[in-house]
Amino acid sequence: MKILFTCRYLILVIGLISCHTRESRIIGETEILKWPEGKKTAVSLTYDDGSINQFRIALPMMDSLGFPATFYIITGQIPGSRFLPGFIGRPEGEILRESAGIPTHKDNLFERASLAAYAPWQGLREYHTRAGELYESGKTEEACRVIDEAFEKIRNGELKKVSKRDPYQSGENSITWDNIRSIAQHGHEFGSHTITHPRLAVLDEKNLLYELEKSREDILNFLGPGHTFSAECPYGTENERVMEYAYDIYPALRNRMPADYLAELNRGNRENPGSFENEYVQWQRGPLTDTPMELMKSWVDTCLAKDNLWLVLVFHGVEGIGWESKSSDELQEYFNYLDHHREKIWIATFRDVTRYIRERMNATVEQVRESKALKIKLTHNLDQGMYNFPLTLKTYIPAGWDQVQGFQDVKVLKIRKFSDEKGDFVVYNAIPNAGDIQLSGK
Repeated sequence: MKILFTCRYLILVIGLISCHTRESRIIGETEILKWPEGKKTAVSLTYDDGSINQFRIALPMMDSLGFPATFYIITGQIPGSRFLPGFIGRPEGEILRESAGIPTHKDNLFERASLAAYAPWQGLREYHTRAGELYESGKTEEACRVIDEAFEKIRNGELKKVSKRDPYQSGENSITWDNIRSIAQHGHEFGSHTITHPRLAVLDEKNLLYELEKSREDILNFLGPGHTFSAECPYGTENERVMEYAYDIYPALRNRMPADYLAELNRGNRENPGSFENEYVQWQRGPLTDTPMELMKSWVDTCLAKDNLWLVLVFHGVEGIGWESKSSDELQEYFNYLDHHREKIWIATFRDVTRYIRERMNATVEQVRESKALKIKLTHNLDQGMYNFPLTLKTYIPAGWDQVQGFQDVKVLKIRKFSDEKGDFVVYNAIPNAGDIQLSGK
């Protein structure tokens, strides 16, 4: 009987020691949550082209719900922009005369397609657009024939030459840089959609760089460096040459986000996003005029069923103005659906989601348990001027800490306390490289 009691006593002691050891082992254990505040998914509302009803109709709806958005604007259409459309290269007459004797081929296509994008002949821009679409589809010879057809019509007088017109939008359908600056101050992101929205894949180097660099320069001058982070190259191009040039100018492109940890499904992709096991999946969907509301809502439901999906919505026209417009009633219903799931969805700009993901994937967390406190060091090796977005951390604390205080350097942290099967923990936001984090309890 005495032996049995001793064995039971030993088992109890060993169990208590084991529990204490396990608890000690997890105290101070810290992880960076996949999404801020422990949300289930992220959604970015993005708009292309800057048509007026995006600001008149969609913007007030989003502001009323506290939804930040990203607007990709065509800077050459905004009054006051310094950099305007125009062909950079040899005299247009020289190129046209040369085209009469030398057909367009792969070595001169870019120069001629560039001229077609900017030269002042009525209807010529449409030939540039068609040629670019064919070229990106791998149909280079057909693209060359389109440019030959256009230049032949110019030489034969079938296309009417027009005087250079004011490229800006005007009247009631215009938005100004002052308007844009005011909108940006309310938490919305603006990014480049180039100067004139051309087919970048068939522009030669000088004109391609002008479209990318000078659009950025106008945005920098009017809005500041915070709006030069992301861009969208027109028509959703993923042309390798364009991507290489664009990534030398912009830290992030909605077109392409190369990273081993990120799977990208563009608007035309029909694969199931839930089948990817990458740490993150950027899933782009473009609601068109006839896209059913139930389908649009199902995109949100799909994201809520996983924890690694980032839904990037691409809108264009609104209430009859702009390409493939959606009605105000549809937008309101959709925004209300997002708001209904607000507790689980992080709605943020393309810039901020990109920064959070990159910071998290490049961050290092070190923790030290002191006698009455925990010290956590959160760092990353990215550009600290650009990547300074708060990350959400989860740290396990001693069971006796009923009240927890937190500081990063001298800044007081907002602490929330929870429990799970492993023990008590706190959740809080901290900025990488902004000083040591100190947690203490009583």
